Amino acid sequence: MAFIARGAEAVLERETFADRYFPSKDLEIDIVVKKRIKKGYRNEKIDRHLRESRTVAESRLIHEAKKCVRTPTIFEIDTNECSIIMECIEGDRVKELLETLTPEERGALCRRIGEAIGSLHYNGIIHGDLTTSNMICRSGEIYLIDFGLGEFSGETENQGVDLHLLKEALQSTHHAHFTEDFAMVMEGYGAVVGNEKRNEIVKKIEEIERRGRYVKRGSLRHE
Repeated sequence: MAFIARGAEAVLERETFADRYFPSKDLEIDIVVKKRIKKGYRNEKIDRHLRESRTVAESRLIHEAKKCVRTPTIFEIDTNECSIIMECIEGDRVKELLETLTPEERGALCRRIGEAIGSLHYNGIIHGDLTTSNMICRSGEIYLIDFGLGEFSGETENQGVDLHLLKEALQSTHHAHFTEDFAMVMEGYGAVVGNEKRNEIVKKIEEIERRGRYVKRGSLRHE
């Protein structure tokens, strides 16, 4: 087992399907184990309940999302260990890939990203952490990973927040071309949900940005 990353809620480790299930050279495909870690500051029973329920909730989101977009395949949910055992998606993380493409290639990729997000939202799924770090491009297809902050919702507010997070991520990580990139994301989004819904979400994003600026100004006045 090899360590991949450690976040606020979980540890990601990589191993092979054969090592976990069947010792066979024919099954040496890589898998990812996402295990939610204990929080010592929480009551033990509450901590256990939260980790188990969040593991089940994320698994359910991934399962439903897979019906409309590309996600890792889940092999097993271990509620005792509060872990999800899933397919390891080999490919290029979009965060790095975007910086290597021509403007035309980048536009096409961002449009596919928008189409994937549109499919999620059309089916009542909020990703919750839309950044280019949580997108992998494999054979030209976009895979969405890490639904740990996601939820089931068809509310315009939640959809707007989802896309606002992506806009902020593009601005901070891909500043040189984020305006064009986000425009292509929204073009792809509109191709799935329709222009009327797209325009509604654009207005919601603008509203969210105004609220953010108001909060920042208020914070400055009270310092």
